[in-house]
Amino acid sequence: MTVKTVIFACVHNAGRSQMAASFFNALADSQKARAVSAGTQPGERVHPEVQAAMGELGIDLSGTKPQKLTDELAQGAQWLITLGCGDACPSVPGLKRDDWPLEDPKGKPVEQVRRIRDDVRTRVAKLLEREGWAL
Repeated sequence: MTVKTVIFACVHNAGRSQMAASFFNALADSQKARAVSAGTQPGERVHPEVQAAMGELGIDLSGTKPQKLTDELAQGAQWLITLGCGDACPSVPGLKRDDWPLEDPKGKPVEQVRRIRDDVRTRVAKLLEREGWAL
């Protein structure tokens, strides 16, 4: 059986897409599916407020660096899930598509970042359940 690849993408790859890929890889059966995250204009680093909110759940993003969504990265992927970047969202022909209209956590107070984080986790869990990829 082939392991499915899901790309979570936004513009800067410094918040929502990082959270989504981290939750996905923590909650998915790695024999069935894995996630990568990327952006069209990757930022310098993962937003500090996102690192803090994920750290509260034991997920360390301090060594994670935003990366560009390239054709090579998209090769072999089955899904592209964009995260609320509207017209700036990337597009990869041939992949199943979904868009999760989520607020950008950059610069937001920690309570708001936690709400966004928990929403991302819920959406990831539902996707894994629906596709049969959950642990």
